[in-house]
Amino acid sequence: MAAILIAEDERRLSDLLRQHLEDEGHRVLQAFDGPSAELVARRDRPDLIVLDWMLPRLDGLEVCRRVRRESVVPILMLTARSEEIDRVLGLEVGADDYLTKPFSIRELLARVRALLRRIDLDREAGSADAALPALVAGPLRVDLSQHLAEIDGRAIDLTPKEFELLTMLVRHPGRAFSRDYLMDKVWGYDAGGSDRTVDTHVLRLRRKLGTIGEWIETVWGLGYRFARPPGP
Repeated sequence: MAAILIAEDERRLSDLLRQHLEDEGHRVLQAFDGPSAELVARRDRPDLIVLDWMLPRLDGLEVCRRVRRESVVPILMLTARSEEIDRVLGLEVGADDYLTKPFSIRELLARVRALLRRIDLDREAGSADAALPALVAGPLRVDLSQHLAEIDGRAIDLTPKEFELLTMLVRHPGRAFSRDYLMDKVWGYDAGGSDRTVDTHVLRLRRKLGTIGEWIETVWGLGYRFARPPGP
């Protein structure tokens, strides 16, 4: 059972989501505006947040930005906005996934299950990774036990999904990964024909890594690989 915060100002939709999530055995918290969502997230520390973009008084983007400063809790963003720039903005501030209204309850529950499943897998991996040496590629160092990426000793500010994506690529240098494979392993479900989530995360990851970002190569028609850095 997980504690899930639904931050949604449409009360009928919020109650509908609460009913379905409770039917799956979860404990559901509700907030109907931005400040309340931020308060509940800080006070109750839910395992997952379903966050509407267009919350009153403080929009979902700002709530996500503030929560992400102090927590790696998975955040599923809900929005009626469908433009690509909006998807990028939502992921840019730290949302883990993005669902455009109108959506089916079945699809939302599948996304929630996938994000919660990733929590369990990450905990298991974290226990195993604690005994492993850090991944090193030239000046890039990925410390799995501390969930930290550094370049020449300088910490890089990565969202949880960016860190997972980087770890997957650096752990297997030279191996080409399809977008669907990365969606399955990092996000926990199949892309279903939409690969923009992976592309957006790779774009941001490259930007944050600076010149090292060039080592994340596009494999046309497939996906991405981490090139072996030059040198011995």
